[in-house]
Amino acid sequence: MVEFVYSNGFLTGLGLKFPAACGAAGVTTQKSEGDLATPAGTHFLLRILYRADREKPPATNCPIEPIGPDDAWCDDPSHPAYNSFITLPHPARHEKLYRPDPIYDIIGVLNWNISPTIPNRGSAIFLHAATPQLSPTQGCIALATLHLRTILAAGLSSITVK
Repeated sequence: MVEFVYSNGFLTGLGLKFPAACGAAGVTTQKSEGDLATPAGTHFLLRILYRADREKPPATNCPIEPIGPDDAWCDDPSHPAYNSFITLPHPARHEKLYRPDPIYDIIGVLNWNISPTIPNRGSAIFLHAATPQLSPTQGCIALATLHLRTILAAGLSSITVK
């Protein structure tokens, strides 16, 4: 099991230390949908999604699958598919995973609010590529694509957010 720790703008583990971004509202122990905060705690990596038209599959010991133009994540707390992978078209509010920018070219799906899923507790908490400016996220953890590939290849299994 390979754990990294996010704290004060850095992701550290295995002797590595990379600049990283979290939610614009910082870290919280009281996560709710749309609060722009990253939930504190230990989050396990469940699977990797990636854009095969832009990226080669990252080296990882985690299940991996490509995404396409019809793939999205449901962020509608009133819908039974809340906080899960969906295919478009879909009647509920959602976030497209196949984006024009590169931040979702590699996505690490973390286990936040997955099992059980509690409405309004927050959705789509991912590990993904950062913007060039390392801009705050909507609640995810983001770092440079090269650093993301490095920690996945190192066997990342969890991230503790402090």
